[in-house]
Amino acid sequence: MSTTRQQPPGDLGPEPEGGTGAASAVPGAPVRTLALGSASGIVPLARDFTRQALYDWGWLPAATADRRAAAEDVLLVVSELVTNACLHADGPEQLKVASDGKVLRLEVTDRGGGQPAPRTPHRAGRPGGHGMFIVQRLCLDWGVVRTPESAGKTVWAELAAPS
Repeated sequence: MSTTRQQPPGDLGPEPEGGTGAASAVPGAPVRTLALGSASGIVPLARDFTRQALYDWGWLPAATADRRAAAEDVLLVVSELVTNACLHADGPEQLKVASDGKVLRLEVTDRGGGQPAPRTPHRAGRPGGHGMFIVQRLCLDWGVVRTPESAGKTVWAELAAPS
């Protein structure tokens, strides 16, 4: 069983004030940061980094199918966000992962100026174009934060911790 998004993007409130940062969105949460700018094999690297955080924070090894599905959802969302930054935003600069035990927040900072959005209408039978649709379906909320003094943006997504 997988988590499913109940609200459209942004329904959980406005973007955090003062720029980006997982710590500001999940107060008191441990934060892991991975620089991706010059790395090779970025998507597997991001997944492995996130998987290790899930082990360290007790999400893995999963004792139940629901807990395993929640961890797989996190790894899928990381893959989609990092892949989108590679394909559409001149590459990712950084990945942040934070969890307060109830919510896990992922942030991918990139150099691109575009605005990610699920393709409308979604065409399930066609290859490509499913990344943000998947993020939308699996996450509690997601959004984009821009820092006016720098190029690029941070795409963030929040998932519920397994129960």
